[in-house]
Amino acid sequence: MTQPASPPRSAILIVNALSRQGRKQFEVARDKLRAAGIELADAIAIDRPGTLETVVAEAMARKPAMLIVGGGDGSLSCAVDHLVGTDTIFAPLPLGTANSFARSLEIPLDLDGAIDVIANGVPRRIDLGMIDDDYYCNCAAIGLSTRIGGQIPPLLKKSLGRLGYLIWATWQSMKFKSFRLVVTHDGVREERDALEVRIANGPYHGGVELVDEADPQSGEIVVQAVVGRSPAQLGWSWFTSWLRLRARKDTTVEYRGHAIGIETIPPQKVSIDGEVLARTPFTARIAAGAVLVMTPRAAG
Repeated sequence: MTQPASPPRSAILIVNALSRQGRKQFEVARDKLRAAGIELADAIAIDRPGTLETVVAEAMARKPAMLIVGGGDGSLSCAVDHLVGTDTIFAPLPLGTANSFARSLEIPLDLDGAIDVIANGVPRRIDLGMIDDDYYCNCAAIGLSTRIGGQIPPLLKKSLGRLGYLIWATWQSMKFKSFRLVVTHDGVREERDALEVRIANGPYHGGVELVDEADPQSGEIVVQAVVGRSPAQLGWSWFTSWLRLRARKDTTVEYRGHAIGIETIPPQKVSIDGEVLARTPFTARIAAGAVLVMTPRAAG
């Protein structure tokens, strides 16, 4: 499949109006996209839970030149499966809480900046992560993340955003226990105590840059484990990563490759771009160059 040199001027817009910013931003985004010269064959606001994937599949059946999806990381990850193996360009509108995928691609988080990328950016082919056969955009995780993303009260998430996540994470960490992690990589099996595992296609997780070496154009998946048994060690790892301290490197171990086996004792739930969708054991893979995505033009 070819990689176009310039963005198309026609698209279908789908916005998850159930996301934190989606409802109030849908009409504004539609009008600004048209003003930026993007002809919208359709503009759809999703206002019923569980219908996003069906709407995306129906839109992709029309073979649009570009599919613009507005929402959080979970919405983008849900949509991306339908773009694999096509020439349709994926254009994210970051309207969620953490917006980790947009951060990884250096897409501006404000609406005007993101629309400028859609209208004037560069289509690039990027990797996707895979948990068994499920494609995802940015990062899957095992550990406290599943309790945060899978159980956070919707009102807390919607009203307080990232602060709501922090409050809920603090509460959940009081009841959190470590687990035994088993990693099979290049035929070698390793076991260690872990507090969190990030299976990263990009450096950001929860809106924080945690996995420095992960890059959606590297052709490799990065598995990063926060090692230890005390929840305080996980808190220290997050704190040092947030402040970009050198000590953050002492709290984790990393594995890189095209396919890495992951097991846990006991079995653990897996959060995929913020949505709890799988369980261990699984194989983490990279799907190199799987989709075309609108990205910012290089400076200069």
